[in-house]
Amino acid sequence: MNEARKTQLLEALLPPVVALLVAIVVGDFLILTFGQSPAAVYRLLLEGTWGNAYGIGQVLYKATTLIFTGLAVALGIRAGLFNIGGEGQLAAGGFVAALIGLALPAATPAIFAILLCTIGAAAGGGAVGAVPGWLRARFGAHEVITTIMLNFVVLALLGWIVSAKIHVPESLHTPEIRTGAVTRLSDIMPVFHGSAANLTLLVALATAAAVSWYLFKTRRGYELRAVGLQPDAAEYGGVDVAGVRWRALAISGALAGMGGINFVLGYKRYYEEGFATGAGFLGIAVALVGRNSPLGIVIAALLFATLSQGGLAVNALVPKQMVDVLQAVVILAVATAVPAVRHSIRASAKSVARSLVRKTALDAPTPEVSK
Repeated sequence: MNEARKTQLLEALLPPVVALLVAIVVGDFLILTFGQSPAAVYRLLLEGTWGNAYGIGQVLYKATTLIFTGLAVALGIRAGLFNIGGEGQLAAGGFVAALIGLALPAATPAIFAILLCTIGAAAGGGAVGAVPGWLRARFGAHEVITTIMLNFVVLALLGWIVSAKIHVPESLHTPEIRTGAVTRLSDIMPVFHGSAANLTLLVALATAAAVSWYLFKTRRGYELRAVGLQPDAAEYGGVDVAGVRWRALAISGALAGMGGINFVLGYKRYYEEGFATGAGFLGIAVALVGRNSPLGIVIAALLFATLSQGGLAVNALVPKQMVDVLQAVVILAVATAVPAVRHSIRASAKSVARSLVRKTALDAPTPEVSK
């Protein structure tokens, strides 16, 4: 592994590690104020998450949705856009996936049904993301305002449709889908019995790899990153800046929408009002902690999922809200402590590179001077 690759890996792993260490220090202080032992609380947190199969399954389930929403936010930021509409896009994706699962005949092959539902989820989320993208490209409307306001519109509209048209009696969810259910991990490995983890996790990991390829290996991805870094220079170079921004928000919405299949196809097998609560906004934290890197986002999603599930495990000793505070501390640590450490790593990498260049120059044979 060359030095550049090592530096990239360090920068992907560094933010969640440093943030976690800072959160542990702050957590110690908070736990002591409740009169509990930090060691006992952290032991209970680990036992309730990574210490048993059920806890692991729940962490993986929660991380799956956060990977999708984190990727959605990260792709927007790479284009210089801040997509805060993950809640509405996630809900729209889950709703469309449920409608397709309800409309397909029960005899439809599962693989085909899952593929159609996933495409539908991406289309639903993408349509919601495309609206602020078009408004930004056409009128210059700021995406922060339009995406966050669209959350209320989409969630209210979907809530009305479910409650007034297609809900199960005395419930606020649709009927169970006829086909397209994603296999749960417990169906393959009974040790995960009771957890909501399902094979949507594999789709999330594949999507992270696809986003990485798109951003760093394709012309479209290069244009997107160029617009995010310097839109004026990109436009001068012939890039359609308005088109890139519209496309970026549409793709960002599609990524968030795909997260809906984790709940609708993999867990409950129906659309339920309010299932997306918090996941869209927490995706912002995941993207920030993961430094908008697909690998970093996967790691950050696991970190936040662990804290979320761990809050339920430690509730017997300390209030669950303490874990919410630790999540905020993680974000603050990324914003303050991590940049300083990252600067040190880059400086060290440059120093190593200069040393290698000097060593190569000294070791090179001196050309003979012809007599």
